[in-house]
Parts: sequence; C-alpha cells; structure tokens
Amino acid sequence: MSRQRIPIVTLRWALGLVVLVEALRFAVSPAMAAHFARTGLPLWIRPMLGWLETVAAILFLIPATGRAGGSTLLLTFAAAVALHFRLRDYGVGALVVYAAAVIACITDHETKLGNKAA
Repeated sequence: MSRQRIPIVTLRWALGLVVLVEALRFAVSPAMAAHFARTGLPLWIRPMLGWLETVAAILFLIPATGRAGGSTLLLTFAAAVALHFRLRDYGVGALVVYAAAVIACITDHETKLGNKAA
C-alpha cells in the first residue's frame, strides 16, 4: 500500500468500525430500546435501521462491496437525520461528518478504479 493510501484506508476502517459498533448498540441495546420507545415512533424502526446500518457498515469495510455499503450508509444516515428532525432534535453533526467521510471514501475508491482502467 502506498503512503498516499494510508489516510483514506485508515478513515474507512475507523468510520466503518465506529458505525458498526454504534449500529449494533442501537439495534440490540435494551437502553437504546427504552430510549427509542419514548420517542413515540413505531418500535420496528429502531431494529430495522440498526440492522440495516450494521450490514451496510460491514459491506463498507469490504473493498469489493464498499461502494454499495457506503451508499446504503448514506441512506441510513439521511433517514436518521430525518427522524431526528421530526423529533425536533437538531444534534445531527456526527451524522453529517460520517456522511462526509463515506463520500470521501467512495470517491477515493472510484478514483482508484478509474486510475487502474487508464
């Protein structure tokens, strides 16, 4: 691996692992279930989003499926932002940063593929 690739690979792994752990926590934690129940939203939304984000994070970490995983992560982040806004919770800064990092990783991956084809 070239020295130029180290920062983006590090970003991909750091982001993927953080999102994976947080998504699993969101999907299975009794404390998160209790917190979510107080929102008044349908209870099926929490495990659905949590497990979808978990699968997306795993796909994001695998180079061959990174683009599909990243695209799915962007959709789950957008859904999470929409739910937070619906609840008048505007503290979504981390989700915005996560989305920007996913875009950087996807763009780098596509650039790398384009360079190999040339």
